[in-house]
Amino acid sequence: MWEWSTFPQTVPRNQGEIMTKSRVLRGAIAALAATGLVTGAIMAPAKAATRTTVVIVESNAFTSLNPSQADSNLVINSDIAYLTSMGFNYYNDKFQLVRNTKFGTYKIVSQSPFKVEWHINPGRVWSDGTPITAHDLLINQMTASSAYSKAAGLGDPANTDVTPAFNSLGYTGLYDTQVTNVSITPDRLGVVITYKSVNPDYELIGPSVFPVHTLVALAAGEKKLGTPSHNVALKNKFLTAYTTKDTATLKKYGKIWSESYLMTSVDAKTNPLLLVGNGAYQVDSAVKDQRVTLVLNPRYNSGEPTSGITKIVMNTITDGPAGIQALANGEVDVWAGQATADGKAALSKIAGVTVKGYATLSYEHTDVRMGDGPGEKDNYTGIFAPGTTAASQAKAKDLRTAYFLAFPREEIVEKVWKPIGEASAPWDSLNYPPSSPNYAKIIAANGTAMYREGTQASRTADALALVKKYYPTTSAANPTVKLKILWGQPSNTRRISEAAIIKAGLAKAGFDADLTPTTNWSAFISQNKWDAMFGGYGISAVLQKGLTDTWQSGIGQDMGYSNDKVDAAVLALSGAKLSDEKVYANYLTVEKEVYGDAATMNITMWPGVSAAVNTLQNFKPSPLTPEVLWNFWEWKF
Repeated sequence: MWEWSTFPQTVPRNQGEIMTKSRVLRGAIAALAATGLVTGAIMAPAKAATRTTVVIVESNAFTSLNPSQADSNLVINSDIAYLTSMGFNYYNDKFQLVRNTKFGTYKIVSQSPFKVEWHINPGRVWSDGTPITAHDLLINQMTASSAYSKAAGLGDPANTDVTPAFNSLGYTGLYDTQVTNVSITPDRLGVVITYKSVNPDYELIGPSVFPVHTLVALAAGEKKLGTPSHNVALKNKFLTAYTTKDTATLKKYGKIWSESYLMTSVDAKTNPLLLVGNGAYQVDSAVKDQRVTLVLNPRYNSGEPTSGITKIVMNTITDGPAGIQALANGEVDVWAGQATADGKAALSKIAGVTVKGYATLSYEHTDVRMGDGPGEKDNYTGIFAPGTTAASQAKAKDLRTAYFLAFPREEIVEKVWKPIGEASAPWDSLNYPPSSPNYAKIIAANGTAMYREGTQASRTADALALVKKYYPTTSAANPTVKLKILWGQPSNTRRISEAAIIKAGLAKAGFDADLTPTTNWSAFISQNKWDAMFGGYGISAVLQKGLTDTWQSGIGQDMGYSNDKVDAAVLALSGAKLSDEKVYANYLTVEKEVYGDAATMNITMWPGVSAAVNTLQNFKPSPLTPEVLWNFWEWKF
């Protein structure tokens, strides 16, 4: 049976339909998660297992236990982190931010300056029995504060040529721009954070929770779990290094944080210090490219109690229809992927399974390279490289504009997306969804009209004319202007279809596009060897700044884009609460600049499709990442 929820006209923020850069890459997991069992990965059928195990289809392979590391921003990595860690709040399926009072509390303690105290409940422990304390709330200072990173000699995150000691995605975000001071409470169970101003999103600018004693132990070469008393001593070593800004020691911790959690398998040889968490589950094992098995954390007391599920298996299946067949066979309990039309039809025929259709805040898009990727040692010299002269910059912009004019977005939506969700349509705003009252207004003013005017054939003709200004011998019959487009996975049925449409459409404008798929493609977005990319993002939070900081300069700008007006607008949106009119004005500034620079094109917002066996109770996906997992503690058979 099918159950559909509707996309909300507004979400609970002052501007309603606001989204954020707090996103994880969905393109890398956009392989039809309706995918088949990997050879050698056949498991005991879910239907034959005890009813305390849930087996979930994953379309992408696990690569890291630290999704905040710059190359690890994948949904599967974030899903595992969601199951193995707990913090101060989470989103439910109604876009409501829920406080996790089982873990701790937070409250405003001063309006001027604006201060919030974040406090851990006494008795909360890590999975190794170590008390969770204020020490464990300081990691953001190293992974999200450019000011601290520079002051401690850990590197300037704004310098995209040199990777900071903590190779993190957190820099340039709200924590970076808004937090001015962090102090520990006298009982050492909390921190008081001082912000630049009263911030409407302060609940999402709190401390991350990380077992810092494990960083110290790993840096010292320890290979087994320590006693709580030993680990408390390690925490104090961390605090000393933090407060004194001991560069050499902190760099050791940064190397561990940045490199040691990158892994594709977990077994008896894995250092158990890497597996310490405070979530309901712990990673028990991982077989490369096949599955990750999580079991209950017996010391878990940082969140809502689970309801009877003792084991969760994330089963990687990367072949189209086989994932759906595995669900039909009773080999898996949950299918949470991005269906094709055939997949949707197949799901609806499976007896004993509920298929849920819902609007998501994930979206498909294509970006072009505008400059060097952060941390890359070479320079981008492809066809979209702006160069240093007015002539070279005009040429690069003309070619980028031609790329977007010729990009066959409508055909992709009609052939790939509408068969999955009938409401699918091209999306022409960087911030407002089509359901927003502001959508029509902003797309009339943001510079996207050229991508809607006329027909695709007329737009492609305009694109070919632009290309022939610089490459007069190229033609639709003989496209010679080479460009390389990044995408993945190779087994992703839906992306394969998109790639074929894109190649044919760009060829009509004289582009000879290399669309060879790349496994784990998201790890390569910053590399200068590609001229463009297409993929998807999943949104995990709802903030005043929307998605504007996707285009902010700095270490998080994988495509090398930089624009002072955009940066100023993002900064304004990151501060105090603004009126609806001012939010719209800043959104418009960002969109006019980004579209005016010919940097991106959104394709469409994803229709969500997931399925679960009828016997799994409380399965109710959310539009926000992590979608199906958001309430895992309520699951039971």
